[in-house]
Amino acid sequence: MAPTSQRRPRLLAAGVAALSVVVSLLAAPGVAAASTETSVGTAAGGTTAVAAPAAACGNGADALVTGSQSSGFTATYRGRTVYQGQYYINAIWEALGALSPNRTSQEKVSVMASAWIGNNTINLPSHTSFEVCGTLDTGYVAGRGAIQAVGVEDVSIPYLRMTGAPYFGLRFADVHGLHLGQIDMRMTGGIGIRFERDLPGSTNVRMDSVYASGMPGHAIETWHINGLTIGTVTARNVGESGLLIQGTSNATIGTVDGDNVATGTGYATFRMANANGPNITVNRVKSRGGGRGVFCVSNSRGARINSVDLASNGNNSILIENCSDITIAGGTVNGGGEVRLAARTEFPNNRNIHITLRVDNTSVRESPCGENTTWTLTGNGSRNIC
Repeated sequence: MAPTSQRRPRLLAAGVAALSVVVSLLAAPGVAAASTETSVGTAAGGTTAVAAPAAACGNGADALVTGSQSSGFTATYRGRTVYQGQYYINAIWEALGALSPNRTSQEKVSVMASAWIGNNTINLPSHTSFEVCGTLDTGYVAGRGAIQAVGVEDVSIPYLRMTGAPYFGLRFADVHGLHLGQIDMRMTGGIGIRFERDLPGSTNVRMDSVYASGMPGHAIETWHINGLTIGTVTARNVGESGLLIQGTSNATIGTVDGDNVATGTGYATFRMANANGPNITVNRVKSRGGGRGVFCVSNSRGARINSVDLASNGNNSILIENCSDITIAGGTVNGGGEVRLAARTEFPNNRNIHITLRVDNTSVRESPCGENTTWTLTGNGSRNIC
């Protein structure tokens, strides 16, 4: 049976068009050559840790998908052809299906070709490494990810370039031991990366570098992760949050960098919500324009942001509402919406909030008064605090 909605006119022009997409992505901001990628993070104590360069995309693959829309696609497994035909998605499915059954360690699929997968989903089983070295253009499947892993363990996506308008770009739940490497998502619809709310939670999740632009939803939305490590999230022209973490504990996050994120909404470049925490550490949040810069809400707790760099946010630069044990240890706010501590009646009041900031050209307000709030403020911003 042929897969759903295989072709669309804009990709029928073949290998030259597909190659041009890849070349343009490689030249675009936020995308480095695969063979020179490094992972940079902040280790305990504030020192900078630089990992060894990642392997080039395609190296060490057990299965390969090659070809183009004009010439057709080929999937091979350890040199043996397992698919040859016109359908990109079928080549990918057959490459995954050719991996050793009942394996207990990872085998790797590298997709070298660029094309559209149609209105279809790629499901990753346990002990699988799956990477896209070309550009994966996506269709739409309601409630599903273009790529997803649910109820599995030991899954990696070392490289991915994704375009299109899926429901979710990447969808996860009940996944244990997940590594996302260099992820580049330039989408016109949906949510970039989503961990489900109403399915079992996940453990031991690592994301090295995520670049997200254009999607009307969140760049990254997590639910119910115990053990999350993120290097960098870069969000550009994203409709909702850059990084939204919910019900997530024991997380270490490097940098969240948003420009024109969450414009006209209540979301933020970095948002914690729905009983998020404890034990959350974020090294730096940078936000320009858009909606809020930092937002903590709905009984979230136990988080430290080492530094913020916020300017010209269209909503609150910082809003902390019904949260506890939250520290913002330094940084600057310049212009934009006020820095605000607030509370609603359905949750406990703010408690143990400690903020050290330079605030210029906007106001600072605490209403109602929280319990054990500590302010250390400089700058010309007006203050109405307890």
